[in-house]
Formats: sequence, structure tokens, C-alpha cells
Amino acid sequence: MPDYTLYTYFRSSCSGRLRIALHLKNLDYTPVYVNLLQGEQASAAHRALNPSATVPLLVAHADGDLRIGQSMAALEYLDEKHPGVAPLLPADAVSRARARALANIIACDVQPVTNLRILKRLRAIDADAQAWSVELISDGLRAYEETAAASAGRYSVGDAVTVADVALMPAVWGAERFGISLDPYPAVKKIAANLSEHPAFRKAHPFVQPDCPDDLRSKS
Repeated sequence: MPDYTLYTYFRSSCSGRLRIALHLKNLDYTPVYVNLLQGEQASAAHRALNPSATVPLLVAHADGDLRIGQSMAALEYLDEKHPGVAPLLPADAVSRARARALANIIACDVQPVTNLRILKRLRAIDADAQAWSVELISDGLRAYEETAAASAGRYSVGDAVTVADVALMPAVWGAERFGISLDPYPAVKKIAANLSEHPAFRKAHPFVQPDCPDDLRSKS
């Protein structure tokens, strides 16, 4: 039995972060698919596991079935538990701060205000959820672009994958979903192109997940 179970949804950007990290660190996991569009995250059974009624939820069996219901905390746990393989944070304090800052542009500024719960509430009051998402994702990509100028190499912070890239790529997948061009963000576009060739990111792509509908899988 794998050491981890991951409650996930193919299009959840936060779930994507953990899929990437698990693949980067070559960790086997058992996926449990939670269909957000069908409201399975709000079921009593799922709330009993994750009171936030969200995905991802990472269950670490080797630590007494520890349940971690926040993706950034789960990424830190995985990095501390498996430090010798594909570390997500650079060795020096300056680069670590840069990687964390970039990751949090996505994790704090973009994802929380563009997730399904927010979009459903916008639609309920007849607001334009598409325009809302495009504007906020574009704002985040602009901030990422300008911040990464001080650190980018092949990836967001130099030439090694960091937590910044793990947060960025699912946001890029989301931008593609909303038809947002990366052309105004050349550093982000270059980083994303490099990440798209990395095996761990390819394996984590939403359109290759087993719970991805067939009509979307054909676009991958």
C-alpha cells in the first residue's frame, strides 16, 4: 500500500500542486477522486475527513493517517519528510524567500478568489464569473512576471524546480482554461514552456488524470 492517499479532482489547481510534488519526489500514492462539480466535496463523508470540504486532502499513512487539508502545508510536509529527493526549497535563505514569495502570489492572491466556491457565488448574483477570473488571474501573472525577473533562470528561481513552479504551473493550466494568453508575460511563458517538458508536470496535467472526462482528455 502506498504511504499516501490523495483526495483530488483533475481540474483543481491545488490538487495539481500535490500531484506534481508527489511525482517530483517519486512517491507512490493512492488517488481518491472527488467530483467538485457534483458537490462530492460537501458530502458528510468528505467533511468528516476534511472539515474545509475541499480538495486536495493528503493522508500520510506512515504518520498515523495524518490528514493535511491545505495544499501548501502538504507541500511543506512532503518536502520535510522527503528532503533528499527534489527539494522544493533552495538551499540559501534569499532564494528560499523568493520561491516562497512567488508561490504565495498564486496560493494567496490568485487561487482563493478564483476557485469554484467563489465562482458559484458570483454566478448566483448574476455576476460575470469569467471576466472576474480573467482579470484576477491576469493580475497574478503580471505580479509573478515582475517578481520573477529577479530570480528566473530555466525555472522560476534559477535552474532547479522549486515550490514556486509547483504553484505556478496549475495556475497556467487555469489561465489556458480561461483563454488567457501568456504573451504579455514572457518570463512566465518561458518558465511554463520548460516546465511543460518536465515528466513530473506532464504526469500531473489535469487532462491525463483518470477522472478527466473523455472530451477533455482528447485535447491533451
